[in-house]
Order: sequence, then structure tokens, then C-alpha cells
Amino acid sequence: MTMMNRRAVLALGLSSAAMAAASPALAQLQITVSGGNFTPLPIAIPEFASADPAFGRDVTQIVRNNLVNSGLFRLIDPASYPVVTGTPDATPDFAAWRGIGADGVVMGGAERGGSIQSSLRVWDTAAGQQVTGKAYGTDANSWLRIAHMASDAIYSGLTGETGYFDTRIVYVAESGPKANRTKRLAIMDQDGANNRILTDGRLAAITPRLSPNGQLCAYMVLDGPQSSGIFILNLATGQTQALGRFGQMSCAPRFSPDGRRLVFSVTNGAVTNIYGLDLAGGQPQQLTTGSAIDTSPSYSADGQRLTFESDRGGRPQIYKQNINGGSAERLTFVGNYNANAKLSVDGQTMVMVHRQDGYRNFHIATQDLKSGNLRILTETSLDESPTVSPNGTMLIYATRQQGKGVLMLVSTNGRARSVIPTQFTDLRVPSWSPYLP
Repeated sequence: MTMMNRRAVLALGLSSAAMAAASPALAQLQITVSGGNFTPLPIAIPEFASADPAFGRDVTQIVRNNLVNSGLFRLIDPASYPVVTGTPDATPDFAAWRGIGADGVVMGGAERGGSIQSSLRVWDTAAGQQVTGKAYGTDANSWLRIAHMASDAIYSGLTGETGYFDTRIVYVAESGPKANRTKRLAIMDQDGANNRILTDGRLAAITPRLSPNGQLCAYMVLDGPQSSGIFILNLATGQTQALGRFGQMSCAPRFSPDGRRLVFSVTNGAVTNIYGLDLAGGQPQQLTTGSAIDTSPSYSADGQRLTFESDRGGRPQIYKQNINGGSAERLTFVGNYNANAKLSVDGQTMVMVHRQDGYRNFHIATQDLKSGNLRILTETSLDESPTVSPNGTMLIYATRQQGKGVLMLVSTNGRARSVIPTQFTDLRVPSWSPYLP
């Protein structure tokens, strides 16, 4: 087989959207792709050098976990490494690293004091060349973030795509008896660390959705069986703003791509329609009409179209229409239930909750909008609320295990799956942040 561009081949392990965007420049590490099967890249990540060895080990472990959980990399057993601690400023002994089967090796260092500083180099052991070199820093209280920044630098250098590790997840943390559940908003790093409660739980907070700049969170508040409103939380200040109560129930808010508008559902009697609201002021504008239940609206990346769930055909399916109204076009025809959909950035694929005809279980699926081909990504059941990483290669969804709500990570190509560990025990409705500033 002829030598292939290594970065371009590694891109085959990404989602279809990422593959289409992958750059063939700067050939990097070789991955074996045969018959549609993908082989994760074998890499070695010695402990990050540090004046505080325990700190270096902690950073290293987070970096290792992040990269392995992406499904693109296989970590060589550290017990076989020629050296325990990396030396970022020296050229590695490539023969020694090749001898343990490592195609790539990461040499990093991290120090903390008044701020946290880190640097790393990624090496191609076969070519004996540096793939990438980075130096970065953050404030002294964000040591976990330095590990995520390092993970992104390694991921980007090896794939040619932006990573997703330096991001956060907002979700609903539930507690209390079944008849009187407390529902609070919480936030954590994408790997489940650094959890923090955002709302006090006096009113049930559900369906959180982050703004495009990651600074605001729109959500629905329930203050009675037939009463709800739309609120916005400023994540930096903790201040909340009530946008209003519209109709009998108002729910499922989502920001427009420019962050200036919200769409949400409003229920009046047996009818639910979708409305849009300019956050600078004014009254909500009705965007869908009819006697059906239209809900879970989501903008396209260009802000010109909406996808939404509707039972206008008898069962919940996904439709799209122009933001300014007009007729709606049905997008889903496989299965008797499709809901809570979101389009990819390039508008070519859609992720959603899906149920096959005759089955009781709900799964997360993707659909190619051109061909109509549908792919089921999850093997759990009662799956709901998928949210996609900023680079489009991973998603997090909620499911049930042993009677409790958990969040799971799955790649959009279905190859990587893992439970996100958290300190809370009943989690629902995740929303993935954009890249952190």
C-alpha cells in the first residue's frame, strides 16, 4: 500500500463533517484503515514534567483519559515506556519509542504558581519529526483546564481538526423523592469534573440551552402543573432574567446562531406552536401554525431555517421550514418516533432521538439528509436529549442506568462510548458549550 497522508487518514476516524473539512497538509502519523475499519492511533504520553511531580501526574492522567475517550487514540501501556517523565525540550529516542509500538509520543511539562503554564511537543516516531509544539497558560485556579488545553493541542496536531476538550456541559441535576423532584441546573467540564450547581432548586429548572458565546443559559422554569416560563441565566454573574410566561406553557428555548433571538414552544389548549423572540425587546412572533404539537425547535447554522418536532402527520417526526414561515417539509420517515433534532454545522446531517416501529426503546441516531440513511449510535435504551460537541465529532446524551439518569459520551461515528462520571447521581438534559474563550 502506498504511503498515505497521515493526518488525512486519521481524519477517517472523525465524523463525516470532520472528514470533509480535514486538511491534507502537514502529513503526520499513519493510521491503518482497511475495509472501512478504523484502527486507533497508538500513542505514548509520559508524565508531564513538573517541579511538583504529583501535579504533573494529575495533568497527564486527564490528558490520557481525554484522548482515549475520543476513540481516535490507543494509549500504549505506560509501564513499557523507555522513560517515565517527558522532556519537552529534548528530541526523543525515536527507536526506543518505535520499539514499544508507539506511532506518536507526547512530551509535556506543566508548572503552577501565580498562574499555570504548560508546553508540549508531539512527535512522529516513524518520520523522526515534530508534529506540533504548543505553549499555553491559564489562571492559578484553573489547573483542570490546562489539561484540557493540552488535550486539544495534541488532538489538533494529530487530526488537523479543532479539539473539544476545553468545553463545559450544562445539565439538570435531579434529587429527592419521585413525587417531589428537585430539578437544578448544574455545570461541569466535558469529562464530568469540576461540577457546580447553578440554581437553588426552589423552582424546577429544565431544558437548558447555552448561547453561542457560552455566557448565557436559557431554560424553562416550572412553578406549577400548568405554569411555566422562560428564563436566562448569566453564568458569570449568576443573575437570572425572566423573559416571560407565554400561553399556558412555554418550553424548550434555543438561541439563534448570533445569540440575538430565542425560539421556543408555546402551548394554548391542545395546540403547541413555535415562537421567536428578539432578546433586545418586543413581543414573541408565531412561527408555526396549525392544530398539531410543534416543539423542540432548533436553528440551522445560518439561522435561516428551523428544524422541529411535530405530530402533524400522526406521530412525532422531524420537519423543517424557513425562519420566516411558509410550508414545512418532513425530514424523517424511518421509525415511528423521531424527536429533539439538531442539524450539523454543514447542514448535511441531523442527530435526534429515534424509535423503530414496534420497539419501546429510544436511541440516539444520525440521519444523512441527502440520502435519508439513518444510523443508530447508542446501544442503551430510553435515550434522550443529545447535544453535539463544537467540532461535531462527539455527542453527549442522557439515559437511564439502574434507575438513575446518567450522561454518556458517544462519537458521531459510533466507535467510542463511555459514561461520564459525576458527583451527582441523577442527571438529565445536557447542553454542550461552545469553545471557551
